[in-house]
Amino acid sequence: MASDSSSSSSSSDRQRMAEQRLRIIAGHLQKPADGGSSILAAECKAAENKATVSATARTVPRRRQETMKWNGWGYSDSKFLFNKKGQAEFTGKRYRLSGMILPSLKDWFEGTFGASLQHKTPATPVLNTSAVQPPSLNEAFVEELKSTGIPFSHEAEDRVFRAHGHCLHEIFALREGKLGRVPDLVVWPNCHSDVVKIVDLACKHNVCLIPYGGGTSVSSALECPPEETRSIVSLDTSQMNRILWIDEKNLTAHVEAGIIGQDLERLLNESGYCTGHEPDSMEFSSLGGWVATRASGMKKNIYGNIEDLVVHIKMVTPQGVIEKSCQSPRMSTGPDIHHFIMGSEGTLGVVTEVTMKIRPMPEYQKYGSVVFPNFEQGVACLREVAKQRCAPASIRLMDNEQFQFGHALKPQVSSIFTSFLDGLKKFYITKFKGFDPHRLCVATLLFEGDREKVLQHEKQVYDIAAKFGGLAAGEDNGQRGYMLTFVIAYLRDLGMDYYVIGESFETSVPWDRVLDICRNVKERIIRECKEKGVQFPPLSTCRVTQTYDAGACVYFYFAFNYRGLSDPVHVYEQVEHAAREEILANGGSLSHHHGVGKLRKEWMRETISTVGMGMLKSVKEYVDPNNIFGSRNLL
Repeated sequence: MASDSSSSSSSSDRQRMAEQRLRIIAGHLQKPADGGSSILAAECKAAENKATVSATARTVPRRRQETMKWNGWGYSDSKFLFNKKGQAEFTGKRYRLSGMILPSLKDWFEGTFGASLQHKTPATPVLNTSAVQPPSLNEAFVEELKSTGIPFSHEAEDRVFRAHGHCLHEIFALREGKLGRVPDLVVWPNCHSDVVKIVDLACKHNVCLIPYGGGTSVSSALECPPEETRSIVSLDTSQMNRILWIDEKNLTAHVEAGIIGQDLERLLNESGYCTGHEPDSMEFSSLGGWVATRASGMKKNIYGNIEDLVVHIKMVTPQGVIEKSCQSPRMSTGPDIHHFIMGSEGTLGVVTEVTMKIRPMPEYQKYGSVVFPNFEQGVACLREVAKQRCAPASIRLMDNEQFQFGHALKPQVSSIFTSFLDGLKKFYITKFKGFDPHRLCVATLLFEGDREKVLQHEKQVYDIAAKFGGLAAGEDNGQRGYMLTFVIAYLRDLGMDYYVIGESFETSVPWDRVLDICRNVKERIIRECKEKGVQFPPLSTCRVTQTYDAGACVYFYFAFNYRGLSDPVHVYEQVEHAAREEILANGGSLSHHHGVGKLRKEWMRETISTVGMGMLKSVKEYVDPNNIFGSRNLL
């Protein structure tokens, strides 16, 4: 009896402490407009109640095929095309560029790649579901899953959508209607406790789980391992899309990990806040995906990378739930368990909830741009800005090839006056100032914050730029540069319609290696293409996208016309492999923010050492001894 009494007393003490903590934290949380309870229950909402949340919080429906392309980037109604007059235009109504004519793109496209609008390679328009392998279902798992009420599907379209990310080889195969191994089942948990049930059942029945967030991976992380003999289940987190609470005193928000980036920002904006985390994929990528890949956003100079924004993470693993005991900003309790979770790429478990830092929305935002006579002086300016620690929210430097490309994407000018001013500006820069149009480069800038401080900050940056020969080139060029961020991914689909394939990849590198790595990698790409039989000169270009005290992130883009090649994807992969070898030989990292996946894991041991690999493997063996999370990424 004494032990029962002791147990009861201990239980009531815990309950009393929990209630006390709840009362304290309730004082911090934002009150809903209706004056009701200030804390949203963390338990799953019933299916019938979920609809009201989904109406405000969901960009991506459960059936992604209703709004998204199955074999290309983004929304079905948005794409670049050449119309009957041979003019480029961007369809749909979702973007500022939508519905606009791009008069220079055709000449740039044909001139750069030797492509012709007469030579077309259209994609397979409709998924042939009969070409999809029948699902290999674990019947015992499915029967128990039914009893939980968690939605699932083994329809071919649902499965194909979750069998790939957006690597070139993945999209190229889909466009040709070629399908490899796809998940056997797709399951949509509504909350953390649903994920716990799914993982428990997967462990019980030895089913392979591959977490799926926004599907924007460019590292082959979502591909099903062809050697996997177990039933593969895609765990789609998209229905876990709520902000569970906002703490206005501590400036944090507790959010379900399936929420898509643009939804997270929109919902926070409605309450006057933002995270400021804006990766180029934020329209479609998820919070959980950001955590799982150690993501970086273009405004990290003010708001930080994902590791700087995260306060608390909850993850479900085969061994149970991993999380810290409190929401404190920093702890000295041995190695930080968050750093086992961040970058784990779906190999250890599923991230279900995240507490993030938030900030009041900036009162003032201003774009800008600077033209430099050459790339070397542009890099020197960015280095000085980083050294003085006065970088704006975003500062990105394009090389000359990207400048020419950006110019080709300029929409048709409706005003003669605007056209005249553009011509005047070009004359001033190239003729009066003597800039060589084939060498100059452009930095785009974004300033955010208090208006007075932004204007002071802007003057400081432009003063530094002037010391390196930089000329202010106007707000419009800066704004257009950031606007293009969200439509540029659609261009790859246009290229593939006309025998042009391309891709981007990135690295981080110390400042003293930036110029060497940019030059050497671009030259290596051109040399490899020639040796591999590419008949037309490739586009090989780069930009510096993020700056740090000790270095920078560099993005490379390359593309080529593959007419005459029997296996263009194989040639592309050989060239990219050589470019990655060149990056590593020049002191660059394996990845700054795209992650490793299966695409780059052959270099992991070289990157983190044999002992480092052993440490990662030992964590995997403890947390997931039966390889339930069997994507085979990283290791």
